[in-house]
Amino acid sequence: MAFKRLRQAMGVDGPSVETVLVNPDCRPGGHLEGRVQVVGGDHPVELTHVALGLVTRVEVESGDSAYDTTQEFGRRRVTGTFRLDPGQRYDAPFRFELPWETPLTDLYGQPLRGMTIGLRTELEVARAVDQGDLDPVAVHPLPAQERLLEALLRLGFRFARADVERGHLYGVHQTLPFYQEIEFLPAPRYAGVINQLAVIFVTGPHRMQVVLEVDKRGGRFSAGEAFGRFTVDHATVDRTDWPAQLDAWLRQSLHRRGLFS
Repeated sequence: MAFKRLRQAMGVDGPSVETVLVNPDCRPGGHLEGRVQVVGGDHPVELTHVALGLVTRVEVESGDSAYDTTQEFGRRRVTGTFRLDPGQRYDAPFRFELPWETPLTDLYGQPLRGMTIGLRTELEVARAVDQGDLDPVAVHPLPAQERLLEALLRLGFRFARADVERGHLYGVHQTLPFYQEIEFLPAPRYAGVINQLAVIFVTGPHRMQVVLEVDKRGGRFSAGEAFGRFTVDHATVDRTDWPAQLDAWLRQSLHRRGLFS
């Protein structure tokens, strides 16, 4: 499957660039493959480079307010300097590695509301940098992530939305300057206790750290308090009954705070 973008760069008569992905579907720690095609305009130019950047929308908290910004979290040059004559075509194949902490955008073939991730192609000519629009990519969960998300759905939690927040989680090793929160409405058995459950994955090649946060009802403890933090090995994730395990953790954590009998 190819996802294409064609646009004019460096002026009306300058070179044009088209980025073609072999497949826009991927997983954290995986890769995207494709090629960048550059076609010369009506005059010769020397291009400094063509680069690709992996970007997402990130929420940044500043004082009492918050705003969204675009954050690049992966970058790869696909060419060095080269000359492009009028009408000449230059093809540059690429293989773009995704960080293990790449946020998810899709679950069971459905987009996660609030999420956008894409590849942006950058062309530099004579110190003038042109950045194009995003070529969207679909980031699907790893098997370990899918097991835990599926367990929550089986418990009756309902997906609400997802977002990416700039910052670092206390006590969790991160390689990226942000983390994704996947937010769920409570299962019926918890509806009178919490407003919302958020799941955070900080993933590596062998294991992932999972953080659970809640928005409370009744003002007993701070919204967003992490009351569950555990590590899951990719190789052994299937050995656990995750619906039962998550239900037990939730009940124990809420019981300790006097919110669940």
